[in-house]
Amino acid sequence: MPVSEPPPGAGSRCEPAQESAFPAMLEDNIDDLYDTAPCGNLSTLLDGTIAKVNATLLGWLGYRREDLVGRKRFSDLLTVGGRLYHETHFAPLLQMRGEINGIALELRCADGSRLPVLVTSTVKTGGDGQALLIRTTIFDARERRAYENELLHARQEADADRERLRGLVAGLQHSLLPDTLPAPPHMLVSAYYHMASTDRIGGDFYDLFPLAGNRWGFFLGDVCGKGLAAAATTAAARYTLRTAAAYEPDPGAVLTHLNTALFQNYHSPSHRHCTVVFGVLTPTAAGCSITIAGGGHPAPMLLRADNTVEAQVVGGTLIGSLRAPAIATRTFSLAAGDTLILYSDGLLEARAGPGAGRYGEDALEAFLARSAVSTAPAAVDALTGLLATFERLDDDVALMAMSLNRLPPGP
Repeated sequence: MPVSEPPPGAGSRCEPAQESAFPAMLEDNIDDLYDTAPCGNLSTLLDGTIAKVNATLLGWLGYRREDLVGRKRFSDLLTVGGRLYHETHFAPLLQMRGEINGIALELRCADGSRLPVLVTSTVKTGGDGQALLIRTTIFDARERRAYENELLHARQEADADRERLRGLVAGLQHSLLPDTLPAPPHMLVSAYYHMASTDRIGGDFYDLFPLAGNRWGFFLGDVCGKGLAAAATTAAARYTLRTAAAYEPDPGAVLTHLNTALFQNYHSPSHRHCTVVFGVLTPTAAGCSITIAGGGHPAPMLLRADNTVEAQVVGGTLIGSLRAPAIATRTFSLAAGDTLILYSDGLLEARAGPGAGRYGEDALEAFLARSAVSTAPAAVDALTGLLATFERLDDDVALMAMSLNRLPPGP
């Protein structure tokens, strides 16, 4: 059967009926949306007196509507600290700007508990621009607060782990250095170690120790890289040098023994080479004689009593990198008032300022000449102060100095 057409004018009669019902339904929904919105809604007079509050906020706080409307101000719902912040910051900013967004506060519930919230307020004005009331939207921040607390706890645990790691690294680094340096007769000695990184162990090392025949051995070196492999090589180098010197205290031979020990592990992923200066100090009638052997290490600086500086260049190749390294030796005298200074290349590679190049040996010589130090402790103090002036220290720095006491004046 064919579908009959609607009577003429039927559609025109239905459509107005639907249109007239729609605004009323929308008005009901708007009222319901305000009262049961997923956020708290609050309207206050300009003095803060609560004029309107939705059911959502009442449910969060545990109040009845008649407990708040016309009887309390918004600031009365805040904690003591929140009330102070409201009076000193929130309210003045709202008055100046006309709105304020996402302020973290805490509201006091009827049972005395606290509710963390985020508050946004806007001043409603009339057609003449005059303020009429304040509309405030409040978001429940309990989950956000819990999340922030979890993040804070995780950060505190990470900080604690980092501090434990720094303690372990510092302890391990300390174990690779002598607790104290004994001083040869009529001499002063001093040393200093600067860690460029608090959570990665470096490879700088030094030592000073007695040998047979009133002689003394000393060395200062730098293992390439950082970490456990560098620490293991540092320990091996230190004990190998001391042991080799006890049997054959010739500086060149001592470094040859060290090279043999390190080169045996050449094909291992943990292999490390190093630079090092090893020396033997022998007392003489005029002071002492020093013979040093070098394996690719920066030249020791000899600061004479007259404040002239002599770089004791020895050269040589890296220790542990070649089966048969080139090891150079040099002999010089140490007189009364002279100071011998050994250091690692972290000092030479330091950056003095933005855009500045490496500090370098020439700058170090000039600094020592200007400093006019006369003892080992004074030299190390001066260099320690110099380190504090650098903008960047990317590598560890080891310092060791030995000075021969000045002779007493004659009659």
